Amino acid sequence: MSDYESPFVLAVDIGSSSVKAGFFDARAKSVKGVEETIPHAQTVASDGTSEEDADQIRIATEQAIDSVLNKAGNLASEIIGVGFDCMSSTVLGVDAQGNAITPVYTYADTRSAADVDRLRDELNVPIIYDRTGVMQHTSYLPGRIRWLRRTQPELADRVDRYVDVSTYIFTKWFGRRDVKASYCVSSWSGLLNRHDLEWDHGLLGRLGIDESNLPELAPWSTPERGLTGEFAARWPILAELPFLLAVGDGAAVNVGTGCVDETKVALTIGTTGAMRVLSEGPAPDVPTGLWAYRLGSNRTLLGGSFSEGGNVVQWALDNLKLPPIEQLNSELTKLKPAQHGINVLPFIAGERATGWSTSATGVLEGVRISTTPIEILQAMLESVSYRFAMVADLLLPGVKSGYQMIASGGAIQNSPWWLQTMCDVLGVPVGVSAEQQDTSRGTAVLALNALGVWDSLETHHADIAETYEPNSTNAEIYTEGRQRQSELYSRLLS
Repeated sequence: MSDYESPFVLAVDIGSSSVKAGFFDARAKSVKGVEETIPHAQTVASDGTSEEDADQIRIATEQAIDSVLNKAGNLASEIIGVGFDCMSSTVLGVDAQGNAITPVYTYADTRSAADVDRLRDELNVPIIYDRTGVMQHTSYLPGRIRWLRRTQPELADRVDRYVDVSTYIFTKWFGRRDVKASYCVSSWSGLLNRHDLEWDHGLLGRLGIDESNLPELAPWSTPERGLTGEFAARWPILAELPFLLAVGDGAAVNVGTGCVDETKVALTIGTTGAMRVLSEGPAPDVPTGLWAYRLGSNRTLLGGSFSEGGNVVQWALDNLKLPPIEQLNSELTKLKPAQHGINVLPFIAGERATGWSTSATGVLEGVRISTTPIEILQAMLESVSYRFAMVADLLLPGVKSGYQMIASGGAIQNSPWWLQTMCDVLGVPVGVSAEQQDTSRGTAVLALNALGVWDSLETHHADIAETYEPNSTNAEIYTEGRQRQSELYSRLLS
């Protein structure tokens, strides 16, 4: 292990499709062979359901930690703390004993659409938008709590507190109901007043709940300590170590790719997509169509997110007669930009940025008998790129000149064609992160900073593998494609 520098941190990434755990050294370098991935999955249905049993996620997390500690061997004795990030936003209801009595509802659950629409009618939306940093939408808790109270009132009456999944897991591990939730994870709920760093009292009143129905708030760097007897026996090396509060996975990606100030913009496409900038200082204004989440008391993550990303590729593989995934990039490269005549709204999992529609679905317009499956995929991926450009139009004017765009996420890092297309659509150079575990690395960096090993979030810089340059001819073609998509959106959803 001479390639690594002590001390070490354990980083746990609770994602939407798997839990990943791994060891990182004092330079935030992943220790090879000391990592684990445990898959888990939500139940989804055509009515908008996207939910999962809370203990299924907890057990997957525990199994990942078991495996990593076993693989670490004697190295485990050099751990100084545990960092967490978690998929956002999630919520479940727990009873007075802290037991889960609802599933974990994810950001992708759209069953609260009607309740969100009613809230938009009731609330002064611009004022609430400014206070919470988010638009009223099915991704967030206000509509979801209203939906639960409307559709399952007896169950809602039994809910003592609403918590995110990371806070729920901590209550089980530490055997206390008073474990805190970070400002970061809580700001993804749509219930946090981002200026006062308190639960938004006016909004809570509209939902028939108060602060006692939610966790106490604290900075992510606030540790929990003292595992219960069961977990202290299971993980004796961790029994008294600090467990830092979870941050949102999007914030962790920014940190992991080195996008920790306004000189760097993170462009991430995994299952879903997002474009984000991390800044210090007072909470900034939020351009309509975007969101603002707090990382801590003095940092804000500003950007836009999409319910589509790599899931578009998976949908196409599942439903179209396409070549194997390993051949997709070479087949896409043979095609001319946007010459297929297909116009797409890629909302197969609903819309978030920038319109935040509660009723959007995917649309393919212009399919002909001559249209091929690979052209449909091409059109869908181009359409996702157009959505990123819309966020860029809102986000980048407020970013310092000379910024660097950094791409990460398996869906786009594994597709040179999509990287070039995104670069051409945005019209700016796009660097590709060289880090293989951006989210986990970011969680490790945050832990190292909180524990005093790093004096900033950039003590050791993240690496860039390569940089793509825009093709001006293609950029002009894609500008026309963006306009066609905008017209289609106006016809169907405005």
